[in-house]
Amino acid sequence: MTGRGQSSGNAASFVRSAIYKTFYSLPKPLKRRIVRVVAPTYTVGAVMMVYSPDKTRLLLLRQPPGHGWGLPAGLLNRGERPETAAVRELGEETGIKLTIDDIELASPNAIVHARGRWVDMVFTTTLVPEDVTLEVDGAEVWEAQWHRLDALPPITVAASRLLAHYGIGPYADYPADARID
Repeated sequence: MTGRGQSSGNAASFVRSAIYKTFYSLPKPLKRRIVRVVAPTYTVGAVMMVYSPDKTRLLLLRQPPGHGWGLPAGLLNRGERPETAAVRELGEETGIKLTIDDIELASPNAIVHARGRWVDMVFTTTLVPEDVTLEVDGAEVWEAQWHRLDALPPITVAASRLLAHYGIGPYADYPADARID
């Protein structure tokens, strides 16, 4: 099941949606500054690459501001382990509930973005797309869909750079130094 999330009509959902909309409308340097004030030095995120069992499809998300598709991901909470954050973010963004035993380390597992001063801890899992019900909230995530690896939709620059480390996406054939953030 895919689709654009609808507002649930409650006040909390409206406020959350307004906060995300405001944050994503800010200039990139200001957004980065806000994140750095909350989490100084390097920011650490957890990323999930969810494949179909035959590795021909990948689960992607379209999030505000909607300029491409990306991967389920988010920042670690203070003191949170990366694998716990990956499972939590996947659940929050797609409705897919897994345990840390259901995921594996990607290889490479840590992608360091020196210019942007963040580290992505990357994990993988496989799920049968037809057995998964996707649930998006409409505020943080607009759509979640499975896409064929040989026919990917427009991918965000950040997701393209990350996927290139795994030989996937529009930057897969670029030299490694051309993919640096």
